[in-house]
Amino acid sequence: MNADGKGRRGINGGVLLLVCIFHIIILGALARAFAPEFTQSVVEKATSLVTVTVRTVEPEPEPPEAELQKSLKAEGAAAEAGRQAIPKEMAAPKPAIARKSPQPLPPVSSNGSESSSGAADAGQGTGAGGEGSGTGSGNNGDGQGGGGARGLKKIDGNITSARDYPRSTRRLRRGHDVVIELTVGTDGRVQSCRVTDPSPDPKADAITCQLATERFRFAPALNSAGEPITGRYLWRQRWY
Repeated sequence: MNADGKGRRGINGGVLLLVCIFHIIILGALARAFAPEFTQSVVEKATSLVTVTVRTVEPEPEPPEAELQKSLKAEGAAAEAGRQAIPKEMAAPKPAIARKSPQPLPPVSSNGSESSSGAADAGQGTGAGGEGSGTGSGNNGDGQGGGGARGLKKIDGNITSARDYPRSTRRLRRGHDVVIELTVGTDGRVQSCRVTDPSPDPKADAITCQLATERFRFAPALNSAGEPITGRYLWRQRWY
């Protein structure tokens, strides 16, 4: 009995659903036939519920050219490109070539010239001595005679420093000179000295004779036979 009751309720529900659908179709057909505007509005409302509206963002219009230039000026225009720097060619300086000063020639016989530290000197001598053999001649002389004869030749010693003379009498001798005569022996050393042309400073003249005797050395004079003889030598000392 329960099974039969459940089957009847299931059959009655299905029949009821079919009847409802049928009535809806009939009502729709009648409404469409007799009231088309009503059905159209219902359709529009139904469709409007599913309408989707899409909005797009339109780009802003570009500003006019004048406003663009104005804004660029307000921001500050870029400076012009700088000039390209061209490096100047530099050449290494050529090394200076030091010139060698010419070596002074050795003093010739009977002549000399020296200067340093405020003093200067010059000398002159002959190849003859006190023996009366006359002036000698040879490679460095002139005059009578021949063979191996030669005059005196100064080979060492000088008077070149102003410190050799007293400062107290400097004004007397400055710009002046003295001439002395030296007698040179066969060994080349000075045997005696005398002043032949004095300066205004007698002390300086005496000192000159003393220094010449102590410092000067000579190659002795030779006679025509090539033998050493005594000779005389003149020396001029100048002060500046």
